[in-house]
Amino acid sequence: MSKSKKPALELPKIPANVGRLLPFLGGILILFGLVLLYDGWRQVRAETVGERVLAQRDRAASELLSQIGEARDRFSQRRASPQVQHALEAGDTDQARTEFLRGWPAGTQAEFHAVDLSEVFDGDLPGFGFGRLALLERALNSGETQVGMLRQDGQVWLALAGPVIAEGRVLSLMVVRLPVSTLQEVLEQRVPSGGYLAIRQGRHTLGEAGSADLSGLAEARAQPLQGTSMRIAAAAPVAETVIVQAPKGLLLGGLLLLAGAGAVWQGLRRPAAVPEVDDGPVFAADAVNSSAAAAAQPGEAATPRPKPKPAAKPAVAIDRSIFRAYDVRGVVGKTLDRGVASLLGQAIGTLMHERELTDIVVGRDGRLSGPELVDGLIEGLRRAGRNVTDIGEAPTPLVYFAGFHLRTGSGVAVTGSHNPPDYNGFKVVLGGETLSGRTILELYERIVDGRLHEASERGLMHEREVAADYVQRIADDVQIERRIKVVVDCGNGVAGAIAPDVLEAIGCEVIPLFCEVDGEFPNHHPDPSDPSNLTDLIAMVQRMDAEIGVAFDGDGDRLGVVTRQGEVIYPDRLLMLFAQDVLVRNPGACVIYDVKCTGHLAGHILRHGGSPVMWKTGHSLIKAKMAETEAELAGEMSGHFFFRERWYGFDDGIYAAARLLEIIASDGREPEEIFAELPKGVSTPELKIPMEEGAHYAFVERFREASRFEGARIATIDGVRADWPDGWGLVRASNTTPVVVLRFDADSEEALARIQQAFREQILAIDDSLELPF
Repeated sequence: MSKSKKPALELPKIPANVGRLLPFLGGILILFGLVLLYDGWRQVRAETVGERVLAQRDRAASELLSQIGEARDRFSQRRASPQVQHALEAGDTDQARTEFLRGWPAGTQAEFHAVDLSEVFDGDLPGFGFGRLALLERALNSGETQVGMLRQDGQVWLALAGPVIAEGRVLSLMVVRLPVSTLQEVLEQRVPSGGYLAIRQGRHTLGEAGSADLSGLAEARAQPLQGTSMRIAAAAPVAETVIVQAPKGLLLGGLLLLAGAGAVWQGLRRPAAVPEVDDGPVFAADAVNSSAAAAAQPGEAATPRPKPKPAAKPAVAIDRSIFRAYDVRGVVGKTLDRGVASLLGQAIGTLMHERELTDIVVGRDGRLSGPELVDGLIEGLRRAGRNVTDIGEAPTPLVYFAGFHLRTGSGVAVTGSHNPPDYNGFKVVLGGETLSGRTILELYERIVDGRLHEASERGLMHEREVAADYVQRIADDVQIERRIKVVVDCGNGVAGAIAPDVLEAIGCEVIPLFCEVDGEFPNHHPDPSDPSNLTDLIAMVQRMDAEIGVAFDGDGDRLGVVTRQGEVIYPDRLLMLFAQDVLVRNPGACVIYDVKCTGHLAGHILRHGGSPVMWKTGHSLIKAKMAETEAELAGEMSGHFFFRERWYGFDDGIYAAARLLEIIASDGREPEEIFAELPKGVSTPELKIPMEEGAHYAFVERFREASRFEGARIATIDGVRADWPDGWGLVRASNTTPVVVLRFDADSEEALARIQQAFREQILAIDDSLELPF
């Protein structure tokens, strides 16, 4: 009896349909594995380049400081030279220059100036340059050599300034300008492949080397050059993690490659399935294709798909008046609702589509209408195919910050700002540009004309928390030198959810006041520009013996300040303090202020080596002017402050409060003493005349045409401002609420009364029924 033959070992049977898919599935696994391996390699490479960049930054800093130190020593020796001093005593500056320049590199320039700088102040000050003036003033005040960067004669120079002193007497002030070629050589020799190094002062670059496309990331790794106002900035490529960090990504990528290769091998080694002749069922897709094929006879073209119909004009009524000069703002239930928000979102999404922008951040303040309007806004944005990141309840500055932090460059803050509870609105930033003027009006025109993009696929939406990142970013930038007790009044606005955390993180002792977010604002209106809203803050500062009190508006982009003595420090005087601090590090920088600010501000900026520019009121208008002038700082009388130095250039009341407390803590004096040094006249807060919506614009236009102020210089860039030698007055239309805004400022009570009377007569001549608040 023969033994039965064992069957050969066979692979488990896999259904034919599944077997045919194995190579395809294996290919997907291989592709995904390659992506993970490539991503891990990029991360490892970026970390390696980053380490080399930091090491070379430190070596370059050491070499640069050595060169600057040698130049400083030579400068000090040459200005103390008897030959230079004798020539100056004889009034021969040409000979002094010749003697001084002996031994300096070719191309070095030297100049001498009178100790009182009279030829500068009596001549062309802007032409001379505010940066050069600030360098000379620092040298005169300190008596020591000062080093900085100057832009002059169309070039960038390394500059040293100092007094020439003989027998205790200052003979002259001098500046020497050196070519930057040797400093540039240090950067070029030290920058590693794939990295970036730069020497900077303020926003200006003295020299740079490496991958210029990394310049925007370099400030995060900047290191000061001690003894100068300059710094060396560094950057390395950033490898964003696609899925997981490098070690796990490399391991997982390898495993997926193996799994994919196995699947491909398994599928390819199976014999091809022999199709059986069968009258089985026909799939619906096959039936459709067959029908289509049968319908199209040989030689005939397939029927083209119908073109999409343009969007129909909206059924929702849109009130043109809500499209303001620099945002969209209206009354909920009257001119604003969910439907309006949805159409606005689609209009914004359409503009993004045309500008090839895909991602946008959305946040809202604490108003009760916020959630419904956000829902409508997001619906419209997604309908236009835009991807939305919802950061939830957040101050407006946090929305702006999220645009930078999440690298969308675009954001919409749903906020009524400092307006009454029944107001709400939208502040829009697209691709880094804050929409204003004609661009906002075009959103309205798109809606009423039905020119709205509707994407074939809706955009994505996800939620993201960025508050902790915002707090950490400010704490990394600002740490005060001593602990300050501060009362923080948020007026039940959305700033209450984060402002106390920020100020505690920088080292303050915080006493919160009305920091519970409540969209009905039960304690007082969240508008720190009105002194009546600061009485509770003043009382709390005095009761708790705090050093200072700060207040924010409904969405946290405005700042108000009071002292222990109950004095309100108006924003134009705060801007003076901010300007003198910023100009120490950025001599010659442009500082912008709006038409409502004191006449003392321009002179204060000039005295500290800055370039003052008066401009229109409005956050978006100010930001546009900052971009045009490359200003480091701007501020408005309403309490908006814009820092481009060390920050992002958007208006942020919370960050401004941190910078203020940094200045106070480093000074060592009481806040009252610091503020007392700032120029101060006799002034009024913003005075308001309520009118019907739109009527305030018409009134100001009539006032512009009819008013006559004898002996005054008239500015009409925003309303009508009349300046006399001893004071000024202003009438303008608010772009946020239907009121006419007035403000007066003078050197004395008598001058103030005279100016107010002149405006009173002109206003009542147009409408004698108005009740004037002065």
